[in-house]
Amino acid sequence: MPRLTRLFVRAALLYLGLGFSFGALILAEKGVPYAPWLMQWLPLHIEVMLFGWTVQMAMGVAFWIMPKFSGGTSRGREEFAWAAFALLNAGLWLAGLAPLDGLPPVMALIGRLCEAGAAACFVLHAWPRVKPMLGGR
Repeated sequence: MPRLTRLFVRAALLYLGLGFSFGALILAEKGVPYAPWLMQWLPLHIEVMLFGWTVQMAMGVAFWIMPKFSGGTSRGREEFAWAAFALLNAGLWLAGLAPLDGLPPVMALIGRLCEAGAAACFVLHAWPRVKPMLGGR
């Protein structure tokens, strides 16, 4: 398994644990109010579960499982996939923490731009690896 895939998957699993923890605390707050400030963490919970867990896991598995270039172990321009990993994680935290009190709203925009950049970088990496099926169906 490539190193980048291991990083994507490990980060995704860490985000899964973090997201479950946030979710449990927020759900408990809704049932028995004990810390009203916890509801401010809902946007971060959503970011962590959607982009941290789901998207990151999908990117990691896609990086691993997509066809390599013929005649070798090359996965193409891996720097785009590395950039996707960095931008996705930076964007997740910027967009997730932006709604908290005292943080400028422009952070959310920058975070979303980072996430969009991550998607674009991953597409730039993966596009040449998409190949037609042999025998065509």
